Amino acid sequence: MNKKDTNPAPKSPATVVTHHGRDPKQQFGFVNTPIVRGSTVIFDSYDQIKGNKRAYPYGRHGNPTDDAVRAVITELEHGADTLLAPSGVSAITTALLSVLSAGDDLLMCDTVYEPTRQFCDQVLDKMGITTRYYDPTIGAGIEDLLQPNTRAVMTESPGSLTFEVQDLPAIAKVCGPRDIAILADNSWASPLYYNPLDLGANIVIHAGTKVFAGHSDVMFGTITADEQYAKAVKKTYRALGVCVSPEDSFLIGRGLRTLELRMRDQSEKALKMATWLESHPLVDKVLHPALAQHPQHEIFARDFRGAGTLFAFILKPAGEDAIAAMVDEMELFGMGYSWGGYESLILPVKIASQRSATHWPHDGNLIRVNIGLEGFDDLKTELADGLERYGQLSNLKR
Repeated sequence: MNKKDTNPAPKSPATVVTHHGRDPKQQFGFVNTPIVRGSTVIFDSYDQIKGNKRAYPYGRHGNPTDDAVRAVITELEHGADTLLAPSGVSAITTALLSVLSAGDDLLMCDTVYEPTRQFCDQVLDKMGITTRYYDPTIGAGIEDLLQPNTRAVMTESPGSLTFEVQDLPAIAKVCGPRDIAILADNSWASPLYYNPLDLGANIVIHAGTKVFAGHSDVMFGTITADEQYAKAVKKTYRALGVCVSPEDSFLIGRGLRTLELRMRDQSEKALKMATWLESHPLVDKVLHPALAQHPQHEIFARDFRGAGTLFAFILKPAGEDAIAAMVDEMELFGMGYSWGGYESLILPVKIASQRSATHWPHDGNLIRVNIGLEGFDDLKTELADGLERYGQLSNLKR
């Protein structure tokens, strides 16, 4: 861990990801925190083991490789503590179990990541925990949904696939005084561009698999809690036996060092691509919060410092053969279920089965894209060619 900083001025995120969580003096001069593997930790004496006087008493409870990642994320998210999970889903489920018990009521945003919905409907339901889904644009109106047994509200801003932005300060103003835990999935913007804890959330979750890793080669999750909930999260985390591979922690730690550079480049190109698509005759709507036409753009501009690498657009209606014609011949845009890596991705998406509290009003085909580190003109050319094929096969006017 870093020696205590004598300068009280806060460090920029770029400096934090470069220097935090590592100490070459403690690593024989090596720049990066090494991979520390192990299960058994040897104590020096009976007194030491009796008092559990080891920084790392057992391999499952962490190691210096893990702490390098925890330190960076905790600092970036302005939290009290961060714990590491083997996937984003594991981070989400552990966090939810930390604040919910049998008989409790959970309010879950309707646009949430689909595996979270599955956990709520298939696991929490069996535990006697009720999940009710709400319109993510409800803001302060969430007060009308609260019940005496409502113990948690989960947000995801912007929403998975359709990119609705939530008014987190308004939700926190309602729920905070009632001691209702607010959880926020911050995977899209990352703590470089959005800090839910500063806006009233209690627990922030990341699918570290995405932009933290940046190279599409590791599964990972993080849970950062405030002082109020840090102990509860750690207690549940330990009881569930959650832990991560030190090799995965090392890869995340390495990815974090270039997070600011990657996010800056990819987010700029993503917004540029979204702006170009707005004027394309085959595109009905572009779903990107940084665009002025986005319904919650004002909230985005108020609460976010930047945008993620991911957005979506809605094409004019056409059959699946037109979708196939568009994507099957692409070389730079791969088809895959993740995002946030250095490579661009494209994914046709169906929404109907993933909404229960809101209605998806669009008839056109929804396409989600992750903009990678490739040259912008190369990506634009390939996407333009794909749209041309889409239009030709669907006989739509271009």
